[in-house]
Amino acid sequence: MEKNLTTGSVPKTVFYFSMPFILSYFLQTLYGMADLYIIGQFNGVESTTAVSVGSQVMHMLTMMIVGLSMGATVMIGQAVGAKNRKRAAEAVGNTVVLFLALSVILTVILLLAAEPIVNVMSTPAEAVSGTVSYLTVCFVGIPFITAYNIIGSIFRGMGDSKSPMYFIAVACAINIVLDYILIGGMGLGPTGAALGTTLSQTVSVIVSLLVIRKNKTGIAVSPAHFKLSRKTMAGLLKTGVPVALQDGFIQIAFIVITVIANKRGLNDAAAVGIVEKIIGILFLVPSSMLQTVSVLSAQNIGAGKKERARLTLRFAVIMAVVWGFFVCILMQFRAEFFIGLFTDHAQVAVSGAQYMRGYVWDTLLAGIHFCFSGYFCAHGLSAVSFFHNSVSIILARIPLSYFASGHYSDTLFPMGLAPTAGSALSVCICVVIYLFMERGRARQGKSVEQKK
Repeated sequence: MEKNLTTGSVPKTVFYFSMPFILSYFLQTLYGMADLYIIGQFNGVESTTAVSVGSQVMHMLTMMIVGLSMGATVMIGQAVGAKNRKRAAEAVGNTVVLFLALSVILTVILLLAAEPIVNVMSTPAEAVSGTVSYLTVCFVGIPFITAYNIIGSIFRGMGDSKSPMYFIAVACAINIVLDYILIGGMGLGPTGAALGTTLSQTVSVIVSLLVIRKNKTGIAVSPAHFKLSRKTMAGLLKTGVPVALQDGFIQIAFIVITVIANKRGLNDAAAVGIVEKIIGILFLVPSSMLQTVSVLSAQNIGAGKKERARLTLRFAVIMAVVWGFFVCILMQFRAEFFIGLFTDHAQVAVSGAQYMRGYVWDTLLAGIHFCFSGYFCAHGLSAVSFFHNSVSIILARIPLSYFASGHYSDTLFPMGLAPTAGSALSVCICVVIYLFMERGRARQGKSVEQKK
């Protein structure tokens, strides 16, 4: 399963490695939409709202876990690139210990905080009990949900992006079947949706462990590698913590923008909600580029092939820009059609199209700074990613959304430009930092030449 990604054509490597990522993100999107669709077929609005609110909380939690696991992906990738199997095994062992302890602590804390979390989310009274039930079941399954995501990060660090895709496909298929059984057949409502999610990910973990046992990963992990190493743990946290905080911050920003939209009225709230679902699909490529660049660059940096890492960044940016430009032009002309797939309400479709035409440019710009973020993470500089995302949220996304909502009551187009403005700011920061890194590299190169 271990794959060396430091040789061969850079464009081909980026393209073929990113495809399973894109499919994985698509399956995860389908995974989340399935719960809402199926419970809407068998239950009322209160149950649908419960699953919607509960899944939003779980999505935020999952994104932070995945962000924290970036430390493992990068460390393992660098070790594989350097052909240092001992260091790779230590990273795997310490990752398992770290996330096992974290999952147990999170389970206890979140179970105690289930009701307060529901209150903070301003959950409608009719949906409170269902949301609490949904979150309680999901919180009990956190160790399995954590394992499900961590195993994927380990495989990707070893250069294998296909196996996690297969594991997600298994979980997605089982989740849909269980939803129909537990929600439709047994009438368990939100509790059934949570059980379906947790059990499907548990089965996926079991399947992945069987695959690991049957096929050699190329990295032999012994009991000694589970002994905590201060250096290894510091490396995992140095990269993972900033990404986890960044992802959590981004999810909070989305929630705040949703609240701003909700205050404009039911039609605009529905329009923004629909656009967010579509944007989630359009972001499959930018999101996959972040992971792709981080893994490929980490391996190449570990192998001492820094120029190849830079080429990886450049080609990934080209892919992201081509995709972003295509969907931006498409949505300028066909926004109403895509919004209409989710609603037959004329005003919602018009408002949604306005919001989409502004927001869709974020796909292009976010694709660029996602690539840079992956590159910075591969260098162990995930704090840079946290910095530029935090600045864009604080100075652009939230304040501009609030300003546009208050000053342009007849259209959602300016409000849609707020996330785009935030990404534009992030791109500027990323380019400046990248050029600063390149200048430092050039100076270092001249210094070496002079010593010779």
